[in-house]
Amino acid sequence: MNYILFDGSSRDQLLPFTFTRPVADLRIGILTIREKWEKILGTTTSTITEDYLAEKWPMVEFEQNIMINASFLPTPEFIAQIEDLKLNQAIFFEEDVIAFYAEEDQEVDFEVFEQIELKGEPFRIANIWDIFSKNAEAIAKDFELLTADRTSAPISSSNYVKNRENIFIEPGAIVENSSLNASDGPIYIAAKAEVMEGCFIRGPFSLGESSALKMGAKIYGATTIGPHSKVGGEVNNSVIFGYTNKGHDGFLGNSVLGEWCNLGADTNNSNLKNNYAEVRLWDYATEGFAKTGLQFCGLMMGDHSKCGINTMFNTGTVVGVSANIFGSGFPRNFVPSFSWGGSAGMSTYKTAKAYEVAEMVLSRRGLEFSDVDKGILDKVFEDTQKFRRD
Repeated sequence: MNYILFDGSSRDQLLPFTFTRPVADLRIGILTIREKWEKILGTTTSTITEDYLAEKWPMVEFEQNIMINASFLPTPEFIAQIEDLKLNQAIFFEEDVIAFYAEEDQEVDFEVFEQIELKGEPFRIANIWDIFSKNAEAIAKDFELLTADRTSAPISSSNYVKNRENIFIEPGAIVENSSLNASDGPIYIAAKAEVMEGCFIRGPFSLGESSALKMGAKIYGATTIGPHSKVGGEVNNSVIFGYTNKGHDGFLGNSVLGEWCNLGADTNNSNLKNNYAEVRLWDYATEGFAKTGLQFCGLMMGDHSKCGINTMFNTGTVVGVSANIFGSGFPRNFVPSFSWGGSAGMSTYKTAKAYEVAEMVLSRRGLEFSDVDKGILDKVFEDTQKFRRD
């Protein structure tokens, strides 16, 4: 069977992260949503997404296809229903189509499809804050998936270890002279990752391939650090997608960082308002601030954005794609994509300069900033022009 993951109605609620990737390629837990589905289904998937993303993530259609709403993560009940789907059947949750079975080039009319209600409780990423607020559950599920019938590499005796059976270290990872406490959730250290001396880790926690925790880091669950990242300082209940650095002291809490971001030394974010009130976040769909229902909510930073030394982010700040923030004081709690500046004012970050930086940053990882990547950012620049003031 051919499986295709589609963005669904939650795509705009997951901006700025879905400006530069399909919903399926968001990371929550240890794996991306796509990686979860592919491991469970035992096959590759393709994508239905925005036209400007389709060249990088094309759809591959066969004669028989099952489409899955990528904002819904796999659960045992959902997986069983997908495996039982017949042609012209669709699974619904409330008003949303979350999976259906159709033939190639078929005109899909859900009014004539047999409609099936989803069984069990859904595990859904409907808003950007779900990425960190549901991360503990996602880490636990991924840990079980990845470690089933496997044995961890030996844990060095130089470490303080609690709940050893809830810790999994891939071969090739380095973990020395640190504290690993998996009492409240699992700890997963991927291959080629390094936990440097003096780190304190409380699960649930995941450190991605070729990533590093700097010396003396303090990590509270539920935190995910994706591949090829460097992280230091204090981190609490946050998700870092990958290829992103927070290499120095400073606090990051209840936050999500995309790829190719960099936080300058002693960058801090607030995750709790002084009056303990509910946090509101910028909503791209309504172009206003929306209630989150959360008391703790920090920084949401899109791909390729960076900030200078000693940057301070207020509670519930949303930074778009390819912004460059610096200077004293607190920047606005909504920083549009391709913004340059800080609390003293913002101007447009010219694309030629932004792309020059992106090319240098990717080349340091042995990767190319391609014409396709540039085209995606061109589209983001165009679509977010209305949010910039100059």
